[in-house]
Amino acid sequence: MGTLTKNILTGLITILPITLTLYLIYWLAVSSESVLGALLTNILPAGIYRPGLGVAAGIVLLFFVGMLMHSYVAQRLFVRMEQLVLRLPLVRLIYPAIRDFIEYFSPMKKKEFEQVVAVEIGDSGMRAIGLVTQADTRHLPGGFDDAGCVLVYLPMSYMIGGYTLLVPRDKLRALDMSMDEAMRFILTAGVTGVGPRATRADLSPGAEPAHPR
Repeated sequence: MGTLTKNILTGLITILPITLTLYLIYWLAVSSESVLGALLTNILPAGIYRPGLGVAAGIVLLFFVGMLMHSYVAQRLFVRMEQLVLRLPLVRLIYPAIRDFIEYFSPMKKKEFEQVVAVEIGDSGMRAIGLVTQADTRHLPGGFDDAGCVLVYLPMSYMIGGYTLLVPRDKLRALDMSMDEAMRFILTAGVTGVGPRATRADLSPGAEPAHPR
C-alpha cells in the first residue's frame, strides 16, 4: 500500500500542474467564446459566424487594449474609470491590492529597483528569501522611511500572503535569481529548486553575488 500510495501521489504531482494550466487556458477560451461569440452572432450576418471567432475576437481585443494603453488619453480615461470603481465599498479594498501585486511583476511596469535578496533573521544565522519592492525611502510613509533601509516583501509558501518589512541594507544579500524563479521557489517551499542555475560555479559555497543596488 505504501508503494501504491507513493506512485499515486507522484503521478498526481506530475499531472496536476499541467492539468491546472491547461484548464485555465481552456476556461479563458470558453469564457471568451461564450461572451464574445454570442455578441458576434448578434452582430454578424447569418451564416458568417464560425466556432473560434469569439476566441480570436478576445485576442484581438486584448491587443488593441494594450495598444490604447500606450496613449495619454486612454491612460487618463482608465484612471478616471478606476476612480469611479474605487468608490464602491468592497471593491476599493480588494481591487488595489490585486492590481498592485500584478503590476509589480508586469514587464511593462518601470521599476526603480528590483532584486531578489536573502534577509538575515536576527543573529540566528537563518535567512529568508525576499523581494525588494521599494528602495527609494521618499516613497515610504513618514516614520517608516529610515535611511539605509529598503522595503522587502517576504511571500509565504503554499499560500497567498506574506510580510512587508523595512530592512537595513546591511542585512540583505543579493541572490542570483529572477523574480519568476524566486516566486516559484518560495511558493513551493523550495521543492522545485532553481533548476540548472544551482549547478553554476558562481553559486558555489562562499561565492558572493553582487550587493543590492
